[in-house]
Amino acid sequence: MREGSGARGEGASGDLSSGMTPATSAGAASGRHVALRIVTMPRDTNHYGTIFGGVILSYIDQAGFVEARRNGNHRWVTASLDHVDFKAPVAVGDTVSFYTTTTRQGTKSVTVQVEVEAERYTTGQTVHVTSASLTMVAVDASGRAIPFREPAA
Repeated sequence: MREGSGARGEGASGDLSSGMTPATSAGAASGRHVALRIVTMPRDTNHYGTIFGGVILSYIDQAGFVEARRNGNHRWVTASLDHVDFKAPVAVGDTVSFYTTTTRQGTKSVTVQVEVEAERYTTGQTVHVTSASLTMVAVDASGRAIPFREPAA
């Protein structure tokens, strides 16, 4: 498994939500952060001349990793990424920002919300592109889920 992607469960049952607490608890990362900001390039376009959805998904995965690292300097892998609806296309030259928030913390995983906005190259207008929720799991060198913090009391 590579850091920032993969599929490992929270516990033996694979229940990723067990032991989760809202990220407003003590020690949790809070607030919206700019995890990534990129300028789109022609190499990332599809046959319609807009940016491939898969390129945006890859950046969402990377942004999730950046946010997970705010919760501890561990190896983090993506266990899941929820429903993604693209609300607006992204054009070549747009500046795309990936904003992240930790919304829940477990003992071995965090849930990260990623909001994607594009600043139009031609007008400077900012539009909402998509959002996603990712479950990121802390793992050891063998790829097994490990606790990254003590459970909330």
